[in-house]
Amino acid sequence: MPFILGKKLKMSQIWKDDKAVPITLVQAGPIMITQIRTKEKDGYSAVQVGFDQTKKKLNKPLKGHLKDLGNFRYLREFRINDGEYKIGDVLDVGQFNEGDKVKVSGLNKGRGFQGVVKRHGFGGGPKTHGQKNRWRAPGSIGATAPQRVMPGRKMAGRMGQERTTVKNLRIVGVDKEKNILMIKGAVPGMNGTILEIRN
Repeated sequence: MPFILGKKLKMSQIWKDDKAVPITLVQAGPIMITQIRTKEKDGYSAVQVGFDQTKKKLNKPLKGHLKDLGNFRYLREFRINDGEYKIGDVLDVGQFNEGDKVKVSGLNKGRGFQGVVKRHGFGGGPKTHGQKNRWRAPGSIGATAPQRVMPGRKMAGRMGQERTTVKNLRIVGVDKEKNILMIKGAVPGMNGTILEIRN
């Protein structure tokens, strides 16, 4: 099951069969295996990978954990079923092929504090019959009894900056020299967002 970490670069388009295909360019890898978790020791099978080398000094716990493997800016964990991996292995975009379907996860764009119309799709109040400056208000939020607002009520609040997964995206191009994946369609987040890509 191929997997890799990448950084969203930008959206673009390419021509295929006389049609413009919208794509997202992702700087994918190379990544290094930094830790292996097993069912016997940890209760589940997974590998931890490091991505994006940096010159920034690591704190003592991370320095001891990585044991001179490198100064990675990002560490992520991928669940695996099987596969022969060992610490220090380097993976790149060569494990993906054009036409593969992938699942992409990342943080979507943060939109700040938003009202109920934008955040939850409320219709707003009527535009006539004595209404003034109430078009985007939430309306009644309580009941006669109990005399409180019930938990889970849809109200205004912070929107976005949440983990989002988009499935069944197709890879339309692989640049092995520059470690770039061309994924058809849009993926979560703004340019520079770290993405987890799985087959």
